[in-house]
Amino acid sequence: MFKNFFKTAFRSLKRNKAYSLINIIGLGVGIAVCLMIFLIIQFETSFDNFHSKKDRIYRVLTEFNDPSGKNFSAGVPFPLPATLRQDFPQLEKVAPMYGDNNTLLSVMDDRGEKAIKKFKEEEGVFFTEPSFFEIFDFEWLYGDPATALSDPLSIILTKEIAEKYFGSWKNAIGKTINRNNKKLLKVTGILSNIPRNTDFQFKAIAPYQTFMKPSEDWTTVSSNHVCYVLLPEKIKATDFNKLFPAFVRKYRPEERVATTGQVLQSIKEVHYDSDSGNFLGRAISKELISTIKLIALFILVIACVNFINLSTAQSINRARDVSIRKVLGSNKRQLSLQFLSETALITIGAAVIAVLLVIVSLPFIKSVLDLPLSFSVRQNPQILLFLLGIIIAVIFLSGLYPAIILSGFNPVTALKSKFNAGRTKGISLRRGLVVIQFVIAQALIIGTFIIVKQMNYFQNASLGYDKEAIITVPIPNDSLGRSEIDALKATLLQRPEIKNVSFSFAPPSNDGNWYSDFKFNNSSKNTEFAANLKWADADYVATYKLPLVAGRNYIKADTSKEVLVNEELLKSLGITNPAEAINKEINMWDGEVKASIVGVVKNFNSQSLQEAMAPVIIGNYKETYRLINLKLQQQNMQQTLAYVEKLWSQTYPDHVYEYQFIDEIIANFYRQEKQLSQLYKIFAVIAIFLSCLGLYGLASFMAVQRIKEVGIRKVLGATVQNVVYLFTKEFIELIAIAFLIATPLAWYFMNKWLEDFAYRIDISWWIFLVAGFLSLFIALITVSSQAIKAAIVNPVKNLRTE
Repeated sequence: MFKNFFKTAFRSLKRNKAYSLINIIGLGVGIAVCLMIFLIIQFETSFDNFHSKKDRIYRVLTEFNDPSGKNFSAGVPFPLPATLRQDFPQLEKVAPMYGDNNTLLSVMDDRGEKAIKKFKEEEGVFFTEPSFFEIFDFEWLYGDPATALSDPLSIILTKEIAEKYFGSWKNAIGKTINRNNKKLLKVTGILSNIPRNTDFQFKAIAPYQTFMKPSEDWTTVSSNHVCYVLLPEKIKATDFNKLFPAFVRKYRPEERVATTGQVLQSIKEVHYDSDSGNFLGRAISKELISTIKLIALFILVIACVNFINLSTAQSINRARDVSIRKVLGSNKRQLSLQFLSETALITIGAAVIAVLLVIVSLPFIKSVLDLPLSFSVRQNPQILLFLLGIIIAVIFLSGLYPAIILSGFNPVTALKSKFNAGRTKGISLRRGLVVIQFVIAQALIIGTFIIVKQMNYFQNASLGYDKEAIITVPIPNDSLGRSEIDALKATLLQRPEIKNVSFSFAPPSNDGNWYSDFKFNNSSKNTEFAANLKWADADYVATYKLPLVAGRNYIKADTSKEVLVNEELLKSLGITNPAEAINKEINMWDGEVKASIVGVVKNFNSQSLQEAMAPVIIGNYKETYRLINLKLQQQNMQQTLAYVEKLWSQTYPDHVYEYQFIDEIIANFYRQEKQLSQLYKIFAVIAIFLSCLGLYGLASFMAVQRIKEVGIRKVLGATVQNVVYLFTKEFIELIAIAFLIATPLAWYFMNKWLEDFAYRIDISWWIFLVAGFLSLFIALITVSSQAIKAAIVNPVKNLRTE
């Protein structure tokens, strides 16, 4: 029986090649989008799921309470890991970790005396303890996880880095590496290449105790210093969190007990937490994942709607065939199965097209999103299961309603051609489905315009300082490196193309900021807010053209005796007149830093524009300087860059030179939003393509069905314009209805998205009009092409048989 169904179905598809092709292409694109989004979501939701103890692994967060609410940081005070072990012996394991930045790793000769190769690793170098490998599961090629870090002068490399440094990972075993020209480390372990679906993107791992000095400082929190714990099976995180208040009161300074605390966070939640951050520097919210899932569903719905529309429209032509079958004895079930067989053939063909589209487009999507996506059924059999699920869902979603319509025809009515398929209680189903298609398409277009406009705002907004033609060049982060900075600055300034030179910890806008509360004007209590600390020399203000609104710049010094503050800090202190703050004292770190405010700078964005304006303190602190900031002339840029590199390499011959434009640093803040913008553009184009593909099919069918009507109208004097209007007026009405529905929906959801940004655009009315007119324009071109084709046919040819 089924063999006959499929044979008949194949003949029917062959007779209607054009409509079958439209259905296969439409469903193929829809299924391809679902497959691609499945790969994206599967990757994003798989982070650190491969650890066997993942249900018991937690990260310790630091909680900050201030008048604006609760904030969390992945960083913890430096004494915390050892103190946790001491005070909570019930914890199975405690593992501290520190992420080192801008690390120079030099491959030494066999005697460990001379550097053969030098590599600058901006990130990926970590310090931890053997307990880390008892908590987390990473594959080892060589070495014992329990002893590889027991030697204070040991280092573990990943396979990728070992091959980069030594050619073969086996050649790296036992070799010597020099870190920052200070310590010689012996390679005692090799890890397999780290999976991309983990927030621990190691390159090298060294002993925590060698590089992290014991500290009793409970006030300083660095986002680079984190702590992981393994809970016993019988202890819940919620119960353990109840122990932290007493722990905090025991060790934190009394004035900070009310404003800081600790809390556990499951390792399974780390990748979704953009607020607390992670070592990967990239997080994706669960809300965004849900949005992407919805988009996949919407795209698939559009494709299925095309199929339903064309199938119900074609039912007029098939009515006689179905009626004859019913007269000859076919029942409703058999006719439904017959149509579902046709749907199955089309869907299977569409699935083949979808797989080919995914394979072809995957390299492009990988480059846009910077994700290691792979379409391999052998490595990832879940792809096949998902594809089978989509095929079954599409068969029933697309085929069930047309099957019911076709099998439900009254044979007498159908043979007399007195029916209107797809009409229920006077409302055409096809009209409703076209409206649904264009609601989705227009909402995606509006969303894309808003995201692109927000991205343009990020890129072009004034940050409150000059960022044009400024580069940052790292310097060795040690006393020897900093001892050369005065001579280096003097030599650089002799070059006329270099306008200004300044040394600092970071540029004005940076995602790795220092924060601290402080005592103001001899107060006995610390402030309830933390200020963003910018350590820089006295030329920082001139280099970045930070405007002073009161007072003067601080004088040149190695430590902070004088500081600048911004207007936002004064606002947080309740000071309205900047002049009132001049000569007031700031006391930080329990008296370690005492400085007078000598000037107030205009507010500038010290973080990304996603964050609110932060209170800022700027002052000298030479020990922290790790960057040269150079303001260059636009002319002869390449020659100037070459000169800077040559001079830097002569000054620091044992280090590796690199530089970065400030514009590049700022652009990196919005990397994920830019990727989202690209993804939305792709989805919007696909949605409008599928919608217009459906319109093309419907318009083609209408042209065939109304060919005699068009002939009669032309004989009676109708022009081509009249015929085009006849075809397009109905679709204009439907797109207008879709626009009225899509506009408030798109405004609501995009306004919710924009609420996450401290600096955002206003949603302009013209965005909705442009999206509506764009949809209308594309739809009219699609329909008009068929209308014109029908209008220019000789009416004699159309009416020949009458």
